Amino acid sequence: MERHPVIVAGFGYRGATTPEALAEALHLAAGARSVDAIAAPADKAEAPAFRSFAKSRSLPLHLVSPEALEAAETLTQSSISRTARGTGSVAEASALASLAPGARLLGPRVISSDRSATCALAEGDPL
Repeated sequence: MERHPVIVAGFGYRGATTPEALAEALHLAAGARSVDAIAAPADKAEAPAFRSFAKSRSLPLHLVSPEALEAAETLTQSSISRTARGTGSVAEASALASLAPGARLLGPRVISSDRSATCALAEGDPL
């Protein structure tokens, strides 16, 4: 059976983010593109704002391990993210780690206007 490429929206966010900030970041990253799934670090996915946001989207949710975040090569190189999570961009790494090897980012991560959420899109084959 042939696999078709999918688009995953990866997220990074602060604890004080809101569902609205996450939605804004997704809108800024996706524009008119359709997203097939969302992804976030496994240890942050239980945050109330993210749970509310994810539930409202009714999309598959991929939980990303710390090891997978560290292994992903990102376009953005944030020193804060590198120190805290071992990756240049949590959003970019989450999106890439949710897809099979060979996935590609559709651009660098974007930041919500309140700076509490980031989102990046990656396209590739499902795991």
